[in-house]
Amino acid sequence: MKKSFYVTTPIYYPSNKLHIGHSYTTVAADAIARYKRLRGYDVMFLTGTDEHGQKIERRALEEDKSPQEFVDSIVDWIKDLWATMDISYDKFIRTTDPEHKEIVAKIFKKLYDQDDIYKSEYEGLYCTPCESFFTEHQLVNGKCPDCGREVERVKEESYFFRLSKYQDRLIKHIEDNPEFLMPQTRQNEMLNNFLKVGLEDLCVSRTSFTWGVPVSFDEKHVVYVWLDALSNYITALGYMTDHDKDFKKYWPANVQLVGKEIVRFHAIIWPAILMALGEELPKQIFGHGWLIINGGKMSKSIGNVVDPSILVERYGSDAIRYFLLREVAFGQDGNFSNNALISRINSDLANDLGNLTSRTVAMIEKYFNGQITNKGHASPFDAHVKQTIKNNVELMEDSMEKLFFNNALEHIWNIIRRLNKYIDETTPWILAKDPENKEKLMGVLHTLVEGIRIVGIMIEPFMPTTPKKIFEQLGITSAKLTQWDSIHEFGLIKKISVQKGDNLFPRIDLEKELEALEAIQNPAKESEKEEEPSITIEDFSKVKLKIGEVISSEKVKKADKLLVSKIKIGSEIRTIVSGIAKFYSPEEFVGKKVVVVTNLAPVKLRGIISEGMILCAENDQGELVTIAPEKDIMSGSTIK
Repeated sequence: MKKSFYVTTPIYYPSNKLHIGHSYTTVAADAIARYKRLRGYDVMFLTGTDEHGQKIERRALEEDKSPQEFVDSIVDWIKDLWATMDISYDKFIRTTDPEHKEIVAKIFKKLYDQDDIYKSEYEGLYCTPCESFFTEHQLVNGKCPDCGREVERVKEESYFFRLSKYQDRLIKHIEDNPEFLMPQTRQNEMLNNFLKVGLEDLCVSRTSFTWGVPVSFDEKHVVYVWLDALSNYITALGYMTDHDKDFKKYWPANVQLVGKEIVRFHAIIWPAILMALGEELPKQIFGHGWLIINGGKMSKSIGNVVDPSILVERYGSDAIRYFLLREVAFGQDGNFSNNALISRINSDLANDLGNLTSRTVAMIEKYFNGQITNKGHASPFDAHVKQTIKNNVELMEDSMEKLFFNNALEHIWNIIRRLNKYIDETTPWILAKDPENKEKLMGVLHTLVEGIRIVGIMIEPFMPTTPKKIFEQLGITSAKLTQWDSIHEFGLIKKISVQKGDNLFPRIDLEKELEALEAIQNPAKESEKEEEPSITIEDFSKVKLKIGEVISSEKVKKADKLLVSKIKIGSEIRTIVSGIAKFYSPEEFVGKKVVVVTNLAPVKLRGIISEGMILCAENDQGELVTIAPEKDIMSGSTIK
């Protein structure tokens, strides 16, 4: 009977702006899933989409769609991206799947019935884009510590999960099981910054929006998105159903891969929920680092994202997958740049692997009409080559078990570099000049073919399409010669007929390619410079900007987007209508200091004369945020 292996990624917020950083987690999970399948495991690889919550509801309203229509329009795009990246997931779960919602409701009811969930009232700070609650001391400069956006103070009736009840058990589990939370830096962070500081009970329901799983016994409440989303790892296996064979087979998960920004949800909240349910904890949670670009985390809101589909279209999925897992030590932050990507493709893939394969095939065609056997004579260098392969095969397998993907690839490339060196040592082109060296030459080429065969098998978890191309050129058709266990046996090829094909990875002109990528990834830069009209200081001085203070505010009847507010500007009070009702309630708007354009011609909106404009900034999710002075300043102050 096969051993089972369960690997998961986080389920992603449905956005058509998934970037190369999201692909990083999923490619890593795919590599370990493919590796385990090659080793004979019965693998379950789960990914999916996290589709509930306030931010989804708001985005849908902005686009005049129902939340379900909004998420449906994006999920197929995400699945297409994973197909483009050759992601071999076994199950794709959506939190809007009917069975998932039913099980989440059952989980919530079970926790409530056993007094792990209770009703109270919540007042605190909430980041809508991150769907996260924070305490004052967790904020950074008064803003969300994860995304840097403004947080909202919310007050509402809520159900709470007794997270504090499980604090000591969580500390003990992490300290007693050093492999549970990796790498070590994540353990230290969770223990010292959260668990040992003290856990507060967790708000697990909301009443201020409706897009979520209803609480079955109190339907004005919906389940807080993190309890809903985290439960996907077991609802996908049929937990609490009469068809729970997958849960019995695969749970507990062998490894759950997450980005470091959501480690605390997976290493604290998720295990506590499982403890409360009486279920086993995952064997390992691995919080990897970020891909850094221009010195900061890749982020849609910053506008520094890299579209993986563009890169795959130009270089192929294998090259991108290789770069992601080779360039960065998994668990640490790593830099992404177009220069590093192209340089890695040229050096490792085109020069090392591609050149090794094409040279070997070309020599077999030239010197033996494309056919060789295992009857050649051994070279004095063969023993070292075989030992290098044996050592690095063992080291590669050990690295994969520890999720050291970059180390695993380095061990594979040790073999590739040794084979390239072997060509220089044995000088086949010189051997070919003397007919008496025919057996020596065949022995050299057989050693190269056998080494490339082993490399082809070893790279498959990382680069699933390249091995097939290698085996086609080498003429390897027997399944026995491409099975994982065969990498431990050198000399299995008896006879082959090679056939030269296209270069596996053509060399790229670095300078020209960097220019092309810049034009593709930033198409608006030059046009913006040309099209943006310039104004003079005299033009700008015509706009009068002053600080105003909101003294009253209410929604405009029959207008979902409009607030009408009384704004105090020095000794003057003006009425201003603003399209910000989706982002600010009248109550939270009162008391704010805002920037007002005071010399704008009055205009009638829904029968109300609006005497100015409040300035706002818009983020990439379409959310409007008012612009406020950095320090407290009197209303009526002029902005210069």
